[in-house]
Amino acid sequence: MTRREFMVGSTAMLGATAIASPAALAKDNANRREQAAAKPLRLPRGPISVAFLVSEGFQMIDFAGPWEIFQDVTDPKSGKPSFELFTVSRTGTPLKASGGLKVTPDHAFADAPVPNVLVIPAQTDKSADVLAWIRKVAAHADVTMSVCTGAFLLAEAGLLDGLPATTHHGAYNILAVEHPHVKVVEKVRFVDTGRVATASGLSAGIDLALHIVARYFGAAIADQTATYVEYAGYGWKNPHDTGDLFSRIDKEHKGLECPVCHMGPIGKDVSTLYEGKTYYFCSDNCRRIFFKQPARFVKH
Repeated sequence: MTRREFMVGSTAMLGATAIASPAALAKDNANRREQAAAKPLRLPRGPISVAFLVSEGFQMIDFAGPWEIFQDVTDPKSGKPSFELFTVSRTGTPLKASGGLKVTPDHAFADAPVPNVLVIPAQTDKSADVLAWIRKVAAHADVTMSVCTGAFLLAEAGLLDGLPATTHHGAYNILAVEHPHVKVVEKVRFVDTGRVATASGLSAGIDLALHIVARYFGAAIADQTATYVEYAGYGWKNPHDTGDLFSRIDKEHKGLECPVCHMGPIGKDVSTLYEGKTYYFCSDNCRRIFFKQPARFVKH
């Protein structure tokens, strides 16, 4: 999956309200996070099962980051793995992740166990049976989490209605326009509302996975896991801890860019004239989003 396919393909199959600013939602989000942290997840008997939903072209780091975190947590008493991990796809047939890595899913929807945790990486298959399976699993799972534009699957399934959520920085506008009932939160590593959680782009899945480890076992075990994998980030402890990431993003966005996703490359062949000004886009999908709510993107 190329950079353009990642942004366009992950959202193209998807009334509108403005993106909720971090300041406007800070108190609400803090309360929700405190509630989630104050209610540790109940440990089941035996390993905690984690299902990773995959389909053709799913984003590799969205999958591999949380997988590595969960696989490295050990029971402090027995020394055995605390999480039992498996992959699930619609049919269970072999497929390829981004970059061409071949994966043979462990289960199809028909025979997949109901997990304690469901992880949804960025992917493009938003068919009715995929969304139905997500709803079915989410109704019983302790936590359903998305990484990056995997949030669009949760939104399409109706699991984010009325809730704060985040996604990749290039998809903030698209999520807000396509799903106006979702309160899009910018510039955070993740948003946890208790049973549904969303991580921002790509590597942020590591932070959310560590956060979930902390909800099951406490911060000490999560910290031990982060140290083992030599993870230097602290976003899992404080989702607002983004370092200089967004200052770097803002600097990058000062150039010529798509007004919708703020990413390039843009092409002169994908443009439109609106109110006497020409706007250039990285894709036809971003141009479509522009015309759904042009006032959001027009700079006067």
